[in-house]
Amino acid sequence: MAASRIVIENCAVATVDAQDTEYASGHLVVADNRIESVGAGPAPEGLEKVVRRIDGTGHLATPGLVNTHHHFYQWITRGVATDHNLFDWLVALYPVWARIDEPMVRAAARGSLAMMARGGVTTAMDHHYVYPRGAGDLSGAIIGAANETGVRLTLARGSMDRGRSDGGLPPDFAVESLDDALAHTEETVDKYHDTSFDAMTRIAVAPCSPFSVSTELLRQGAELARRKGVRLHTHGSETVEEEQFCKEQFGVGPTEYFESTGWLGDDVWMAHCVHMNDTDIAAFARTGTGVAHCPSSNARLAAGIARVPDMLEAGVPVGLGVDGTASNESGELHTELRNALLINRLGARRELALTARQALRLGTYGGARVLGRAGEIGSLEAGKLADLVLWKMDTLAHASIADPVAALVLGAAAPVTLSLVGGRTVVEDNRLTTVDEEAIAHATRVEARRLARIAAGD
Repeated sequence: MAASRIVIENCAVATVDAQDTEYASGHLVVADNRIESVGAGPAPEGLEKVVRRIDGTGHLATPGLVNTHHHFYQWITRGVATDHNLFDWLVALYPVWARIDEPMVRAAARGSLAMMARGGVTTAMDHHYVYPRGAGDLSGAIIGAANETGVRLTLARGSMDRGRSDGGLPPDFAVESLDDALAHTEETVDKYHDTSFDAMTRIAVAPCSPFSVSTELLRQGAELARRKGVRLHTHGSETVEEEQFCKEQFGVGPTEYFESTGWLGDDVWMAHCVHMNDTDIAAFARTGTGVAHCPSSNARLAAGIARVPDMLEAGVPVGLGVDGTASNESGELHTELRNALLINRLGARRELALTARQALRLGTYGGARVLGRAGEIGSLEAGKLADLVLWKMDTLAHASIADPVAALVLGAAAPVTLSLVGGRTVVEDNRLTTVDEEAIAHATRVEARRLARIAAGD
């Protein structure tokens, strides 16, 4: 049967392929769920079964954005503890998060996904690690929300087994036992992980952080992930306090500790990695361990400036992350393109730290590489999945900027005229086509207020 085709023409194209190929005026042909061709000028003539032809004049086509670190549930605790560092912020919010349940998580996931998708994200990631007793099917709620929105998802099934009575930060009733954490993680992998090329759902094993999980959970979690053939994710080297904690508890810094528990490798990526010395960066490069760079959250929690230019120079895989919206209230990955460039220019390399095209690569191909999907998504190349975004660049906000990539990265958030995930329309004319934005906004407000009442003891 002949493939149904969508043809996009007359737009600027940034492919983010290995050569950073760009076309000032080019075309894309989508056949079913794949990119069939991309190149300069108009599309080839004589194409069969063209179901839609789009004039992309005034637009820039890029790969869909790939988010490598997020906590969807935090959508309903935004704007809280706004002047805290990480540890104080966690102490303030863990008692609230410990009260979440399935309806709250579903609403928060829908809100997080809708905001990202409307802003050009085609592959999302959720690191969910709060599983209070009796809260319901939280993983199922998250995956259901992603399926409804039409966005690809990597669910990093998190866990914590070190509550306050064991020297951790979360309340005891918000953590799982070692055996339960491992068993429930394995169940999630078995039920939801899809290994196919065009998978909409992948699962990763993701104990939360060194200060909320036991050494044994890290070790056995790594063994579980490798036995199941899935990726591993956690928080690492986020703050000075975390480094001090690791040295006090384990006698080494975070990177050495992670390596001792099997948590470095080309199947691993870690969030933040702000406080990395030369030896740490070399260890990540040597092992192929990836990094989810979250510049807005790092700034919001005063964690510091990650050495992203040094990581890239060393060959460390780096993608971008929104992080939870309790530490990045905008919830958009486009913001991270801009902030990654600007914040890194405050570091030692100043204006030479990152370029606009490097920032775009971090948010597309870099993220795909970190999630283990660089062969499927992250660049506009024939044979890859048709996950792409058509950004409107001829409005007041961008029209006077000649370079469309610079306009996208440095300018205001560009409207999304079209976003495709596997050739399926998810956003059109800056509106979600798969879900009702107003209904989602209402549900998140209701659930946020319910959580606040429960946390306050009402």
